[in-house]
This record gives sequence, C-alpha cells and structure tokens, in this order.
Amino acid sequence: MPASRSRPRAPREPVRIHVTGNAGAGKTTLAAELGQALGVPVYSLDSIVWSPGWKKTPPEQRDAAVRKLIDQPCWVIDGVSEAVREASDLILFLDVPRHVCAWRGLRRSLRHLTRTRPEMPPDCPEWRIVPRLLQIIRRFPAHAGLAIRREAERDPARYRIVRNADEAREWLGRCTTRDSWRRVAELD
Repeated sequence: MPASRSRPRAPREPVRIHVTGNAGAGKTTLAAELGQALGVPVYSLDSIVWSPGWKKTPPEQRDAAVRKLIDQPCWVIDGVSEAVREASDLILFLDVPRHVCAWRGLRRSLRHLTRTRPEMPPDCPEWRIVPRLLQIIRRFPAHAGLAIRREAERDPARYRIVRNADEAREWLGRCTTRDSWRRVAELD
C-alpha cells in the first residue's frame, strides 16, 4: 500500500471529540483509535493533570495547557475536564461499570508497575498510584460521572454514552473515515 494511503488525512472540517469516563474505562485506547481513524491529533489529559513523580500540576498551569489544546481546530482528547467538554463537538462518555474499571486499572498498573505509561510525564510508575487509582474509580460515578450524565441529559445532541467495549467498537467501526464521524454522531 502506498504511504499516502496508509496515513490518515486531515478532516475537511474541525473535529473536536472528547473521550471521557472513569479511570480504566478505556478512554486512552478509544481516543487513540479514533484519532488514527479520523487523522486528527490525540492528546491525553493525564500528561497535563500530572507532573513528574505523580504530583498534581498547579491549577493555573494545568488550565493554561488545557486552553492551548482546545484552541486547536482538530483533536481527540481523552480525560476528564469540563473545559474540554464545553469546547467539544462530540463527547463520548464511557460509562463503564466500576468493577470493569477497577479490573482494567489494576491490569494496566501491573503492566506498567515499575515504569511510566507512554502518555504520562516522567517518573510516574504505576505502583505509586494504585491506592489513589482505586479511590478515583470508586468515587467517580457519584461525582464527575454524575455531572457528566446530567450534562448529557441537557445536551443529548453532543453526548454519546458508551457502556461497554462492544458499543465502543461498534461506534468506532461506523466512524472510520474523516467525514463519517459527524454523520454517525447525528444518527445515534
């Protein structure tokens, strides 16, 4: 296959998709697959929220970095951020059960136990965050998850709720060209 056909081309119109949900829901994986299919850059908020050594990034610095991302015309961003949701054309909320998130989060932590995941800042091995990760997963549905569900009820045209891997694969499968994502979003 010629190189020009194997590389995704830029979309004809802005694509601004936010993939959000609990830790371990599959945000990073789905965002990467969407970005590849649509030919748009993919960003992970984990690289902004966290600083080296699993330290929280100061709010002013974090907010400035988020603004810099959302000011771009095309992107897929994974993570949890009200500012990103507000700037998005489409929000995919991965509303995955807690037990699934916990299992996936622990499995990911085991894979990266002594090293940093590719989307993270340096010096963030998973062993340092496991107890906090489980707290985040436990608390998400009643806090951020509830806020996102309420937003989705108020603005159903921009939100899609994905409850499991099969739904995510189906949605991604229908969204494989640079022009199809908006048509697919409108049909759902």
